[in-house]
Amino acid sequence: MARVLLVEDDPNESLLYAEELRGDGYDVVVASDGPQAIALVTSQAPDVVVMDVSMPGMDGIDAMGRMLARNNKLPIILNTAYASYKDDFRAWSADAYVVKSSDLNELKQTIRRVLHARRPAS
Repeated sequence: MARVLLVEDDPNESLLYAEELRGDGYDVVVASDGPQAIALVTSQAPDVVVMDVSMPGMDGIDAMGRMLARNNKLPIILNTAYASYKDDFRAWSADAYVVKSSDLNELKQTIRRVLHARRPAS
């Protein structure tokens, strides 16, 4: 079972995403901000991170940079309501970029694709 670190500051969205991903069979660990997410990357060893970009304090792009400085192989999916972040060169380090929607199918497909791409060859 793959472990997903979900980083989302909105409690309602966090609950919805976590329940949907658990329903798909993922082990979901939730962080509500960047510093908490950085700590959980070390203690929980997620297989993939789904990160909101717009968060108070430390935004998701800064948090992603700190995570990748610790583990540059960690797959990160930026998940945000703002398509304009795609133009921020710092966001290019992400494995994928998903614009938030009430339909979570694109996010779920992206998680599967990223996990499959990171699976070691046998």
